[in-house]
Amino acid sequence: MANWLGLEGRVVIVTGGASGIANHVVTTLKAADAVPVVVDVAVETGQELSGAYCVKCDVTSKESVQAMADAVVAKYGKIDALVNVAGINLPRLLVDVKGEHPEYELDDNAYDKMFDINVRGMVYCAQACVRQMLKQGGGVIVGMSSESGKEGSQGQSAYSATNGARDSLVRSWAKELGPYNIRVVGVAPGIMEATGLRTPAYNTALAYTRGVRVENLSTDYTKVIPLGRDGKLDEVGNLVAFLVSDRASYITGTTVNISGGKSRG
Repeated sequence: MANWLGLEGRVVIVTGGASGIANHVVTTLKAADAVPVVVDVAVETGQELSGAYCVKCDVTSKESVQAMADAVVAKYGKIDALVNVAGINLPRLLVDVKGEHPEYELDDNAYDKMFDINVRGMVYCAQACVRQMLKQGGGVIVGMSSESGKEGSQGQSAYSATNGARDSLVRSWAKELGPYNIRVVGVAPGIMEATGLRTPAYNTALAYTRGVRVENLSTDYTKVIPLGRDGKLDEVGNLVAFLVSDRASYITGTTVNISGGKSRG
């Protein structure tokens, strides 16, 4: 795979890379002989995680993001690709109709937190990396969203809106940056295998917003996904590795669903 993709030596920043889908992206890129950089608020600059160099960064801070980009360039001399995965999901109802758990109704704090990390963070990271890519003569940006950005999701309207915004940024930036040899693509996973990031508190909130018990959150995938199963995290990693490679050199301005056929696109 490494030879076919031609990613040897490519420096790829992965935001949120310390855990979840993003960490699987990191390990896939590493296996393809790329040089992934784990960018996360939960790491310390200079440490290694999953065989990759780490840079501590708060994506909601423009200063922190610029310092991160400068640190990567100082170490490697370039930024070939940015994979923007860092994000947060806080299940919230528009209105708590039952009135039993007002804490699960959408408020300013939840709204601002999701849009700050999911949208503002993607903008800041793209700005800092694109400035470097312009100096180099090209690069790739991948924006990780979700099928919820296209389909909507019960109890997750604000989260879905942030993913719709991410997809829109991908389309717009591709038009702006195409003349400068910078491709911008999106990846929208559907129902995936567990990442370890879903806490009991998250599951409790999600269950309430969907009107079910926590133990009933599981889905019979054969009824909702044509391929009859959930997605594997490594399958997302494989797609991202392809998209940042020159094998995908004519793909830009679109978001690729990876949902087993569940999403309409």
